[in-house]
Amino acid sequence: MFQYILRRLLMAIPVLLGILVVTFVLTRLIPGDPCKAMLGEKATALVCERFTREHGLDQPIYVQLSIYMRDVLRGDFGNSIRFSRPVTIILIERLPLTLELGTTSLILATLVGIPLGIISAVRNNTAVDIVTMIGANIGVSMPVYWLGLMLAYFFALVLKWLPPSGRLTAGLVSVPFYEVYAMAVAPETVKFHFYEFIANLYLLNSLLTFDWKIFWDALKHLILPTMALSTIPMSIIARMTRSSMLEVLGLDYIRTARAKGMPLRRVVLRHAFRNALLPIFTIIGLQMGTIFAGAVLTETIFGLAGVGRMLFEAITARDYPIVQAFTLVIAIGYVGINLLVDVSYAFIDPRIKLD
Repeated sequence: MFQYILRRLLMAIPVLLGILVVTFVLTRLIPGDPCKAMLGEKATALVCERFTREHGLDQPIYVQLSIYMRDVLRGDFGNSIRFSRPVTIILIERLPLTLELGTTSLILATLVGIPLGIISAVRNNTAVDIVTMIGANIGVSMPVYWLGLMLAYFFALVLKWLPPSGRLTAGLVSVPFYEVYAMAVAPETVKFHFYEFIANLYLLNSLLTFDWKIFWDALKHLILPTMALSTIPMSIIARMTRSSMLEVLGLDYIRTARAKGMPLRRVVLRHAFRNALLPIFTIIGLQMGTIFAGAVLTETIFGLAGVGRMLFEAITARDYPIVQAFTLVIAIGYVGINLLVDVSYAFIDPRIKLD
């Protein structure tokens, strides 16, 4: 197991380097002058010349790439051209929201998609199966930007059940858990920068501080974006679960178990579902890419200051350091999730020997 994980990690290095190089080159190939995109009417020829020189954009692209890769290997993503702030700090501020949104969306898609797929497979070619698969096909066909607007209009404006946008209700403030710890113990023992990332995870932070008002308010603000973002992965998981379950339910040992009088629920959950898990786990891992891609539109629609929205704004403003750093972080997360999925195969099916 350890050798397999080590080998996969070593294989991930050239993949991440390739993503870094491709992203670096593609950002430079985006039409338009970054100076004019950033400064607008103030972008005179003299100002743009100074701007280009200060940010090293006057050097050949291979020189810029070598300097950037050297800095990344040191853990430095550089400073944002637009905000003149370290990209690492911006990442600490924006990534927690996207992680919360992505995690809740994947959990919802899994918890709803798998049971729907199982029910559809067990009730194959019945009205339940037909309705479920029609719903799954509709879910896959609805774009995130349209669904998000419809959900916000119906649940927030018409019914007024949920907030239409934002992360917390105006006036509410989430107190970082390290400040609570500092007030209770000793301020000098708390490393504020180390805990800043966790503090920006509002759901986790409110649980650590037992602030249930902030927890429920943050959760309410996440419901509509989560519903919009999880619809497509949920539909895909449901269809894959149905397909995998139908294949297993037609095998001889399932018919033998039923012929011996074993209850249908036990046959489906203990025998069929366990042997159908491999492709389901695979598709769940792959859906993280769909969720990160959909986060760009979802965060923009619901006014959420996350990685997706910042990435969109950075591409529009030609803020190269942010685009490169955020893309690399998303790629690292995607590679890590796929590694976890591969390792989980050995626990799901004991016949698989990773080493």
